[in-house]
Amino acid sequence: MEHLLGTGVSKGIAIGSVLVKKENSSDFLKKSITDVAYEWNRFLKAKEVGKQQLEVLVQQSREAIGEDEAQIFEAHILILEDEELANLIKIQIDNQKKNTEWAVHEAAEHFAVMLEGLEDAYLKERAHDIRDVAARLIRILSGADKQEIPVLEEPCIIVARDLMPGEMIHINKELVMGIITEAGAKTSHTAILAKAMGIPAIVGAEGILGKVKDHEIIVFDGEFGSIFICPEKNVLDQYKQKLESMNSQKKELEGFKDKASVTKDGIKVELFGNMASIAELPGLIENGAQGIGLFRTEFLYTTQASAPTEEEQFEIYKHTAEKLQGKTVIIRTLDIGGDKEIPYLGLDKEENPFLGCRGIRLCFDNIEIWKVQLRALLRASIYGDIKIMLPMISVMEEVRKAKEIICEVKAELKNSGIAYNEKLEIGIMIETPAAAVLADAMASEVDFFSIGTNDLIQYTLACDRMNPKISNLYSQFNPSVLRLIKHIIDTGHEYGIKVGMCGEAAGDARLIPLFVGMGLDEFSMNTSALLEAKKTVTQISKQEMSEVVPEILRLKTTNEIEKYLCNLA
Repeated sequence: MEHLLGTGVSKGIAIGSVLVKKENSSDFLKKSITDVAYEWNRFLKAKEVGKQQLEVLVQQSREAIGEDEAQIFEAHILILEDEELANLIKIQIDNQKKNTEWAVHEAAEHFAVMLEGLEDAYLKERAHDIRDVAARLIRILSGADKQEIPVLEEPCIIVARDLMPGEMIHINKELVMGIITEAGAKTSHTAILAKAMGIPAIVGAEGILGKVKDHEIIVFDGEFGSIFICPEKNVLDQYKQKLESMNSQKKELEGFKDKASVTKDGIKVELFGNMASIAELPGLIENGAQGIGLFRTEFLYTTQASAPTEEEQFEIYKHTAEKLQGKTVIIRTLDIGGDKEIPYLGLDKEENPFLGCRGIRLCFDNIEIWKVQLRALLRASIYGDIKIMLPMISVMEEVRKAKEIICEVKAELKNSGIAYNEKLEIGIMIETPAAAVLADAMASEVDFFSIGTNDLIQYTLACDRMNPKISNLYSQFNPSVLRLIKHIIDTGHEYGIKVGMCGEAAGDARLIPLFVGMGLDEFSMNTSALLEAKKTVTQISKQEMSEVVPEILRLKTTNEIEKYLCNLA
């Protein structure tokens, strides 16, 4: 038996037979060329094929895993279309007379090495993105563009030097019990995707490829990073017991599918699901979602070459409403910013896209496109309990202008004799401190609030959650954030409107008791969090939790609050 340590990045125990993934060949033809125009044209064609492949991966990732994970491939598209990269490739072809494969490799290495020389761990990891994109182009150019994950016939643990995001997406989750890679860190895409897919994983397991062979037995803990190669019987038995315990807990959660989400003192709590594609509907319904609290509509706009038509959108919204059989479906209108590459929208590159033209601001800049979406939403509203939610609101003028435009669309439909739900509710995302502070004024203008904690935390703490240097500051347990949330809930109720939450904090079992105590009406979360959330709700008393809310909000630090809530569990 040999014991190794790596970095645990995706919880879970894996016990099984090893499948060593062979290294992709990095060999390619290097030669001097004379026809530079021909080679440049080869690059442009490969670039277009690569973009088409990545767009497919964006959609597959969005449907199979989630919106955040799809952004990995959106980032690869941005790299593929980066002008500096293309210019350096052109220089390699024109001036150095290198063939396209060689030119792509040299240009990508130039930028990757620059990133690796930085101290920032997150930026170092992004060197892998550049190399992944380059490898994709070279495979296309060399005619060796094929899937490198072997077809699996039996359960296994994949051990590899590294896995590219495109390979991760095509992994068969039914047969892959775990993943171990020599390369990677907590911010690597292997780590992010494995966690999102629910596959136990360890990265940074240096030297493991030299220590294992196909079909050997491995045991590992994806939380703590422990790996046992050819484990002794006592170790194997110990981890089998841990695995049985985890499976038992999972089975227990499945027993909550058909149970009501009611607290011990009889208060009903609505547990909704987040979705970005109708492909996610079956999973949400299967896991007992009582409605859709956030339907992100961006995927309709980011996965095709032109804006979706009214009819295309209408059919999707109608289908969703019908499948939910009268349950609430909250549809957020177009929420895209300058960080997305959508040619037909003509988005400008912005210094700071998260403080730029995004959300409702973008809708106002593209009113005709937005009106098409509103028409589709209104038409679909007669097929179920559809509600419209406005994104990224920061000032009252935005609320009033949006309502005026919606009224215009209603009038157009009425004049055309097209039916819609005249009592359709309009709500707003509270995700900026400005909207939170002005919640009383906002509440008098709309029918409901939904707290978007991801951005609310980011903007309140002036902290980019994707920046590892300051990621310790980004916390949903921060007292400033929690006090703002309490203020939003109290203000909404004072004005007689419901308050929901659709950010990641809504699915955190440690925070759910606190939010129930605050009086949050509706929680909307990813499919994977629904059953544990329901279990949590059924084990608490709203009255008891409401009594400790003031005590929690008097705490002064993030650590104090997190420790307090963990002790409650």
